[in-house]
Amino acid sequence: MNSYCFSINFFYICSRTNFVSDMLATWWAELSPVMRLLWGVTLTASLIFIIQTIMTFLGADTDTDFDVDVDTSLDGGDLSNIEGGSNLYTFRNFVNFFLGFGWTAILLQGQVKSTALLVILAVLVGVALVVAVMYLFKWLSTMQQSGNIDVYKAAVGCQGKCYLTIPGERAGEGKVQITIQGAVREYNAVTDGDTIKTGTPIKVIEAIDANTLLVEEPNSYII
Repeated sequence: MNSYCFSINFFYICSRTNFVSDMLATWWAELSPVMRLLWGVTLTASLIFIIQTIMTFLGADTDTDFDVDVDTSLDGGDLSNIEGGSNLYTFRNFVNFFLGFGWTAILLQGQVKSTALLVILAVLVGVALVVAVMYLFKWLSTMQQSGNIDVYKAAVGCQGKCYLTIPGERAGEGKVQITIQGAVREYNAVTDGDTIKTGTPIKVIEAIDANTLLVEEPNSYII
């Protein structure tokens, strides 16, 4: 009897799964190439966003290895940095933009008749989401760093990795991630030596302020 019930339930589940699969296949086939691309990008961005969020709350590094480091300057100014040294051109922000852009375009595509207006609204929402998440992480980082760590004492001598390229001779700020008091933390960073590229090991030699460190490559000698 139990075996019979199990078989019935198994075939029912299989039939329902096939029904859903057929519905999804039909829905996908009816989409235009543009909408297929939009759905593909949006669902991919959503999945990556969920994974990043989970990994972040677990304390894992989800952005370093995928960082897109762009050095853009105009009249000597570094446009890749905004207030607080946060960099716009990271994989996380790339994902956040397409998350906001994609879902806005999908949800409004039947309500906004003008394609141009729809694209503008989607871009604005994407940019707004990037800015909101950047400042959220900046605020969380500031709250975390101002908790129970004396950066001036605890950070000196710590080692880690360059997270965003640090311009040489203190020409600008980059970012580093260091292990301090058993936890991985992120700080703005400058160097007196040559430019330090993303992923390069670094060592902290001085804490300039509560959020900014002076670093160098291990075994490097600055003359």
